[in-house]
Amino acid sequence: MSNSVLKKLYTRDYIARQILRLGEEIGRDYGNEEILLVGVLKGAFLFFADLVRAIPSPTLVDFVRLASYGFHTQSTGIVELRKDLEFSVQGRHVVIVDDILDTGCTLEFLRQRLLSRQPRSLKTCVLLDKKQARKAAVEADYVGISLESGFVVGYGLDYQENYRGLPDLYLLHERQEAGTGGPFEESDK
Repeated sequence: MSNSVLKKLYTRDYIARQILRLGEEIGRDYGNEEILLVGVLKGAFLFFADLVRAIPSPTLVDFVRLASYGFHTQSTGIVELRKDLEFSVQGRHVVIVDDILDTGCTLEFLRQRLLSRQPRSLKTCVLLDKKQARKAAVEADYVGISLESGFVVGYGLDYQENYRGLPDLYLLHERQEAGTGGPFEESDK
């Protein structure tokens, strides 16, 4: 972590505007029908909370906890279920809410698991869609921000449990040379 440099990618205001847009889109699609929102812990918790407040439709909330990164910056490709849902999804409109769609392995694992439980409908919503590393043939129904590549932290996303509390989103880079005076760099955006 001491050799890391954070470059600001998206501000909290930009993130908030994207979440409001997503809430409006989901609200238009479901109207007054109840939705079960399934948050993927831990990374999606801030996005999830803000999204719940942005959706005008009636919602229930539940959480799963999955792991595929461990202490690495790339997915291991092995998805581990650490906490399952408390609500039944059978016959319900379900929207999975995750922080980032990267390789797609985690989202596809959860989609297949929930589809086997016979929801009325199943859609997915992600804050970040990172297409470069995609391994599974999965796309999100609702996307906040698309980007090509990079390891992103802040706004709930972490690296080795660090940086979750940052209110903006940052690209995490390994420092090439020491002595830059701190971990943060401003971007041109």
